[in-house]
Amino acid sequence: MDSYSQPASATPSLSNGSPTELFNGLGPDMSSQPPHSTPTSTASGAVDPRAPPNTVQAACLACRAKHLKCDGKNPCSRCRTSESGECVYVASRRGYKGPRRNGAPNPNKRHASDSPPDAGVGDSCPMLLGRATVSTAAPPGMGMATFNPALALPESSPVTPFAPNGLNSLQLYSRNPYLDATNGALVEATPRPPQTVPERCIDSFYYYFYPGHPAVLPKEQLLKVAKERNLDHLLAAMRWVGSLYVDVGPARATFFEEVMRLVYSPDVIKDGYLVQAMVILLIGLDGSCQQEKARDILSDVERIAIEIGLYTRAFATMHGGGIPRLEESWRRTWWDLFVVDGMVAGVHRQTNFLLFDIVADVGLPCEEHEYKSGSIPRPMYLEDFDDQVFSGEEREFSSFAYRVASIRNLGRMMRLPNGGFPNEENVNRIESLLSNWRMHLPASKRDCLNKNCELDEMMFQAHMINHACSIILHQPLSQLDSSATRDVTACAPHRAVQSGDNFNLHTRHIITAACEISKMVTYNVPITSHTHFFTCVLTLSSIVHLSKWALEYFIHDEDDLRQQIRLNIGALNKLSGVWKAASNASGQVRGVAQEIYRAKKAQQSNPSFWVGFTQEEILSSVAADENIMSEIDTMLTSSASAP
Repeated sequence: MDSYSQPASATPSLSNGSPTELFNGLGPDMSSQPPHSTPTSTASGAVDPRAPPNTVQAACLACRAKHLKCDGKNPCSRCRTSESGECVYVASRRGYKGPRRNGAPNPNKRHASDSPPDAGVGDSCPMLLGRATVSTAAPPGMGMATFNPALALPESSPVTPFAPNGLNSLQLYSRNPYLDATNGALVEATPRPPQTVPERCIDSFYYYFYPGHPAVLPKEQLLKVAKERNLDHLLAAMRWVGSLYVDVGPARATFFEEVMRLVYSPDVIKDGYLVQAMVILLIGLDGSCQQEKARDILSDVERIAIEIGLYTRAFATMHGGGIPRLEESWRRTWWDLFVVDGMVAGVHRQTNFLLFDIVADVGLPCEEHEYKSGSIPRPMYLEDFDDQVFSGEEREFSSFAYRVASIRNLGRMMRLPNGGFPNEENVNRIESLLSNWRMHLPASKRDCLNKNCELDEMMFQAHMINHACSIILHQPLSQLDSSATRDVTACAPHRAVQSGDNFNLHTRHIITAACEISKMVTYNVPITSHTHFFTCVLTLSSIVHLSKWALEYFIHDEDDLRQQIRLNIGALNKLSGVWKAASNASGQVRGVAQEIYRAKKAQQSNPSFWVGFTQEEILSSVAADENIMSEIDTMLTSSASAP
């Protein structure tokens, strides 16, 4: 029988019973000794504590007082012979020398007054080394996640699932690698398993890609829905796009094959989730210079969206299951597809923005913080937005709504006649739309920061689209000869600038828009967290800057111009770490900048070029030109060598 199975109260301090009864429960060694051995004495007569233990565990009080041997019977033979009235036994304290002075208590020692652990536990009871003794009771609800090591720990504690044996429990409490180094708080009792590559890619999707195209459900809710229905195609698209931002090796190709197979599977359900997957896929393909495949998928997803009625007001209600956030997700899915269709058409100039001609009555999306929190307000509609100036009602529209309004102006511009070379009347009409969009922005939407001074990606894109529209609209009638940038074709084919009578007005428009786009680079956020379409807008801006820099006459704000070219090239280099389209654009812009620099050097070698300039202006201009080329070369070299 396990000697720890009896409670501590079974050990009496005084008994008239036999030694077997007296010591039962104190320990396995004392209750299982041979019955008739005798103690070994030293030459001085003292019992050697290193000798084997006695057969009789203690003498009765009468024999002990006379220093006589006791046979340990009850009563013993001496008390029976002397007819003593009592033969009493007590527990021996031989060898006990009292408490040590100034000695640290042994935390491994189990005291006789301690309550024994439960039966069957034995040595597995964890012992805490070097801790002060306090009550083992913990506050209600206190667990490993809220553990505070500043509190003293008991000498012993019950076995926990984190301590399968005594040694492990000592390691857990006395030295835990998961303690927060700043305040010593226990963050986790057990280490989290490392993320798998697919999990890393999903997190990458939400961190980098999702802010620019926030149509799918937030992560936690999407994963919950994925347990209830098949969303393999959507998750595959998210994994593949997420893999573009992180190094996953050959898994990226596997993810792409998987998403293409699932999206075009014969038994795939044509619904909003499929539209979301295809939009994510075509954006990734477009940024990866697979523009022909992207256009094919765009055509397919446009057909599916129209076929299932995604553009109708009733779709969100019918397929939202009464869940406001899911209904909002369907509204966002339509409008994000609408915006992407317009961006592809505007920057590549090879599609015609098919969805612009669809009469859609879908509610406008809400603000991002409302979507993420699930506090979805009643949606407003395009007619509310268009009538806000005349209705007299004070209404606040979301940043997403201004993004939609901005891309609608691009659609109106693309419907102008004459193949993109409009007459003055049509240009003025579209410019009125662009200027009205800017002038009627509320104070909170006039820049790309929200009330918490964080980047508002939806307003970032809305302003980006507005500036791009201005360049596309006015460039054909501007005075800036674009022939110097004819090799910059990464996003769209080069178009020669036609001459006209009102060049200066249009030139100011495109120069202002190009400068505003360069300013957008300066927001203190990762460049790669913007939509990849920012690549082509930066390229538009660079074409304007380079065309101006290529002018033969002296430019008085040339230093500012160089800084803007430097900003654009730096941003394209950063984006090229993810998007191949940015890498192509960066190389082309660099090549044009080098050609312009060589041409300017040739001009400067002619003394007549500097007629009318001071010596200081000449030296300053030459030094600035050489400096910008040196910095551009350095940026591109460091970008190419970065992992």
